[in-house]
Amino acid sequence: MTPDAQDVGGNDQQGWSQSARRRGAVAVVDLAAVTHNTARMLAAAGGAAVMAVVKADAYGHGLVPCALAAQRGGATWLGTALFEEALRLRDAGVGGPILAWLSGPGADWDAVLARGIDVSVSAPWALPELTAAAGRVGRPARVHLKVDTGLSRAGSQPTDWPDLVTAAAQAQALGAVEVVGLWSHLACADTPEHPANSTALQRFHDAYGQATAAGLTPQVRHLANSAATLALPDTRLDLVRPGIALYGISPGEQIGTVRALGLRAAMSLRARLALVKRVPAGQGVSYGHAYVTDRETVLGLVPLGYGDGIARSAANRGPVQAGLLRTSVVGQVCMDQVVVDLGPGSAARIGDEVVLFGDAGTGVPEVEDWGRATGTIGYEVVTRIGPRVPRAYVGGVA
Repeated sequence: MTPDAQDVGGNDQQGWSQSARRRGAVAVVDLAAVTHNTARMLAAAGGAAVMAVVKADAYGHGLVPCALAAQRGGATWLGTALFEEALRLRDAGVGGPILAWLSGPGADWDAVLARGIDVSVSAPWALPELTAAAGRVGRPARVHLKVDTGLSRAGSQPTDWPDLVTAAAQAQALGAVEVVGLWSHLACADTPEHPANSTALQRFHDAYGQATAAGLTPQVRHLANSAATLALPDTRLDLVRPGIALYGISPGEQIGTVRALGLRAAMSLRARLALVKRVPAGQGVSYGHAYVTDRETVLGLVPLGYGDGIARSAANRGPVQAGLLRTSVVGQVCMDQVVVDLGPGSAARIGDEVVLFGDAGTGVPEVEDWGRATGTIGYEVVTRIGPRVPRAYVGGVA
């Protein structure tokens, strides 16, 4: 069951829906925070429009609810990686322009064209397939041409760009495609002073000049992600594409903390203790006894594990808030559960709530704390939280 389809009714004030109470764990998603963060990015965009990036199930937060929350915050575009994600939005009745950018030969062009979804093109091979699909569907394909400005991922190499814009102009002249956008992606936006940023911007402007010389007049140029929207004003152009910032996570230490950026954490990962027990000093905990108690203490069992997206690298270091106590995961992370050391004086009981991460303003660990503890980034921490964890939506209409 996808997060969008889960029970979002009957929440208590902490977001515990009926399904979450049965499961013993919940990812509470504050849709008002998504709306707030989108408005914050719109204000930072310097007059550019906002494309809310909701790929990967809105970074694990829930595709449809977060897309609608972002639109309430002022996003006029939506962005997805996969065609299937864009089609899910349309199936849910979400309007407005949507760009889906990751496809290969034989993709279901007909479906996306029929639903009014824009597509990205990085190489000429796609244009004949789009031309054929446009003929079958009876409408031109809305295309965003992508140039590689230094990331060396998707996008046409500058040396191949003239051939792509020429082929696109020919397809447009036949009425098969409409080139509505020109775009790229920055490799080093989270390091604002990196020279690759200015190089990429110049390559982008050069590519735009070649496109217009070929007779194309794209309506929107877009280059800036969350970090660039906040820190690189020259990259904002006509449209910005924030993703991670919409969910209240900083795009990088050099960009600023969540509080300094005026963002609000959207996800809070919570669980209820499934077991509490007192153990003696010298007690090994979890597989391999990677943790051994150094005194008599109280252990709590948390019903979340790597099967739910908790990284195994959280062993002996993943932060957890248990009441007023900041503690951590102890021992190896198991598929379905972890153990926390609650201390010798703990009066914890089965069913008490613990928080793995959430809004730091409430005194709990942040997503970034988990990123640092597990050797990764906030993006991965939230997108790893899998469908076994119910989502409960608060602060807006799910």
